[in-house]
Amino acid sequence: MPPRRSAKLLLAAACLWVCTGARGATPGEDAGDQAALPPAAAPAAPSAAAQSTAPPSFPAQVLGDVGAYFTAPLRWDRSDWGWFGGTVVAIGLAHRYDAQVRTHFVGTGPATSTNTHDTQDAIPTAVVFGGTWAFALLTQDRDGYGEGWAMLEAGALSGVTGYALKFAAARERPDATTNPNEWFKGGDSFPSLHSTAAFAVGTVLAESGNDDYRYLRRLLGYGLGVFTSYERLKHDAHWLSDTVAGAALGISSARFTMDRRYGSGGESHFALVPLEGGAMLTYRVSLD
Repeated sequence: MPPRRSAKLLLAAACLWVCTGARGATPGEDAGDQAALPPAAAPAAPSAAAQSTAPPSFPAQVLGDVGAYFTAPLRWDRSDWGWFGGTVVAIGLAHRYDAQVRTHFVGTGPATSTNTHDTQDAIPTAVVFGGTWAFALLTQDRDGYGEGWAMLEAGALSGVTGYALKFAAARERPDATTNPNEWFKGGDSFPSLHSTAAFAVGTVLAESGNDDYRYLRRLLGYGLGVFTSYERLKHDAHWLSDTVAGAALGISSARFTMDRRYGSGGESHFALVPLEGGAMLTYRVSLD
């Protein structure tokens, strides 16, 4: 295998490794390791000045989040490995139907148009993100500011990872080829950044705030991701597996960000359930 392709394969594996396990890096991850250490002598009572230690600055918090995000796989537990495995299986299953889904939307032949409506498909996510910030500014709502920052951080982290994956996979888009197996050909199809951003912003919308309108928030938030992914398929901009990978990247990045900001984010994961004569892929999410 040529050295350049080998390097790209390693980079793709590393990026997918990070993005699907990022949700495992929560602020309290190391508590179990600390509990395993022998007890130390009780320190002297701190002074009043020491007790009023200022919280870390905003730049320090951001740098800490970036470091925790890209080193998250080092702190994986069994659940995180399950999430990673389930994500890989889901992307693989989607890849199996890439050609069929493209045929459903645009037919079997080459693309008849090169207009993939990139700007149009980004508008719903931009409206939700901008609307969150506008509402926070108008009402001076502290929780609204936090939600807006979480959307921004989730989008930025997932976007950086998505661009790295695009470079590593170099997959041709469906408007450039009818073969879904054109990897390492200089393209930029995998994953879909529109789907990534939509699910990153939508997951924060769905899982933030109080529970008074939780089901409505989830309908709007996850609906944003599903709708955007559907539009990318309809406009022949991406393969089905591109959007599935983007969804996994956006959701996991958003949950990582919310765990860091709020210490929340319900338990969710893919799993393979053995059945007689085969297996079933399931997805579990807490609706509490």
